[in-house]
Amino acid sequence: MDHANSSGVGSGDVPAEYAVFVFDMKEYSKIPEAEMGPARAQADAIVLSALERSGVEGLGTLDRSVVARSGGAVMDRGDGAVLVLPARHTARLVDPLLGYLEQGLRQRERSRRVGAPVIRLRVGIHVGPLEPPHHDGDAVNYACRFVDSDVTRGAMAAATDHGLMLAAAVSATAFDRSVRAGRAHALEPHHFLSATALVRNKPGFQETCWLHVPGLVPSVIASYVMTDEETAPVAGGNPAVRPEPGGSQNSSTTGSVHQKARASGGAQVTQVGRDYIASPKPEWAPPRGREK
Repeated sequence: MDHANSSGVGSGDVPAEYAVFVFDMKEYSKIPEAEMGPARAQADAIVLSALERSGVEGLGTLDRSVVARSGGAVMDRGDGAVLVLPARHTARLVDPLLGYLEQGLRQRERSRRVGAPVIRLRVGIHVGPLEPPHHDGDAVNYACRFVDSDVTRGAMAAATDHGLMLAAAVSATAFDRSVRAGRAHALEPHHFLSATALVRNKPGFQETCWLHVPGLVPSVIASYVMTDEETAPVAGGNPAVRPEPGGSQNSSTTGSVHQKARASGGAQVTQVGRDYIASPKPEWAPPRGREK
């Protein structure tokens, strides 16, 4: 008996894999309504430029039909979007894309007019099987949950405190196939922080991811997320996991959320220009002040 469904995929077959890239604008809901459309359009333009510079060809716009012609799909999230792309682009979405995204966001910040909102992005990258024709499957769900996880929000807090514009969470699968496989242009494993992503309203979700903030060493990011031993704020007054503005900060939402994070390797990583140099790990405390 033929068990093939209408898409031509047999009921027991694993569907083809796709790379999934999700971006989300930090504090989009706080932007004045009249500024939301222009800010989102600028974020889309920055993402598209970075994709094109990274070798993801043929997009030109985040219009659904254009992305579909490139072999993928786009799903709007209001404050961001989900891009489903051919799996061959997985490594490009990690490197050089993340560096180009930070550059684009920083350039926009330098030219930002007075009163215009700051654009900072949280990013999730994953790769996995998706069912045609609508790209249904856990790969999209997981990529979105990486973006929404507490560890990625902690990495975004680290970026914000240090004047940076981007925080990314790369799934273990995407990390293995890009950075660990040697397909990245400049990034190596010691440029990332290994963490366990949890989402408060998704109790069944617990997945390893690799955090990266372009321009920030992993030891700094680690001070903003909880380790296996830590459930309290770290030195310097920076909470290990920061709830979203307006969210509850009692023990039921912070102390009970147990995040895992560790720097890759046992060395402190120091950034010199665009290069990172490993050295013995010194005592370190994060800065006490916050960027205004």
